[in-house]
Amino acid sequence: MKNSNSNDHKITSKIKLSDLPSQVDLGADKDTTEEELKRVRRKLGDLQDTMYAHGKYSVLVCLQGMDTSGKDSLIREVFKDFNARGVEVMSFKVPTELELKHDYLWRHYIKLPARGKFGVHNRTHYENVLVTRVHPEYILGEKLPFIHSVDDVNESFWDKRFEQINNFEKHLTDNGTLVFKFFMNLSKDEQRNRLLRRLEKKEKNWKFSAGDLKERKLWDQYMDCYEDAINRTSTENAPWYNIPADDKHTARLIVAQILYDTLKEYKDIKEPELDDKTKANLHLYKEQLNNE
Repeated sequence: MKNSNSNDHKITSKIKLSDLPSQVDLGADKDTTEEELKRVRRKLGDLQDTMYAHGKYSVLVCLQGMDTSGKDSLIREVFKDFNARGVEVMSFKVPTELELKHDYLWRHYIKLPARGKFGVHNRTHYENVLVTRVHPEYILGEKLPFIHSVDDVNESFWDKRFEQINNFEKHLTDNGTLVFKFFMNLSKDEQRNRLLRRLEKKEKNWKFSAGDLKERKLWDQYMDCYEDAINRTSTENAPWYNIPADDKHTARLIVAQILYDTLKEYKDIKEPELDDKTKANLHLYKEQLNNE
């Protein structure tokens, strides 16, 4: 089985989305890929336990992609071996009335992971430069004092929003949050196949929404917005990774491997040592318990 090097997927320069692969061959069948994922996610789970004890870093995992790109199942499979106390999953949908009374980053900020924990955000603060850019009329719902019509949602508006997002992520990383941004790169043909499966399999019907077809018609606009967002916000402190998503099993393994390979390089992450007095008296504490 071919190794999936994290650097193969990290976006470090300006890209054209059409040049990024939506599938990759790791030279292994489904069963082998699943076994490798089990191995990596166990190591990830052990590492998270250590990070929890260490208590100085948090990890923010951002998952973005078109409908059916496999975000939900990836979360289920990659983080399956985590202690439940160590990972918090958030799915961001249409903003609520309360959320719209705050700035657009507020609802994301209050759901950030505490030190020692992983936060997995299924759809992220990038919805605010993706969906809203395809549908600029949504910005009017934010009731911004200087936006009176869609005409005010211009390039200057988006420039400022990208600057705010970069500043937001820099603030996070400066304060101990390790940020991973994964673009689930699904081809249009594979999305069609997955939508058809939702219609053809009765047990998957509930996943289908007619709105998915409306958004699919805007595919090219979404790709343009994704490309611009990635190019403007893939930074050294918070890089984007292209995850070929046409094969779900491969995508899951690649994400797990990137997380583990990157986090294990933080050599300061280790369990805290007992103070000298406690270490010197361990035998007394054992004796105390054994004599109960």
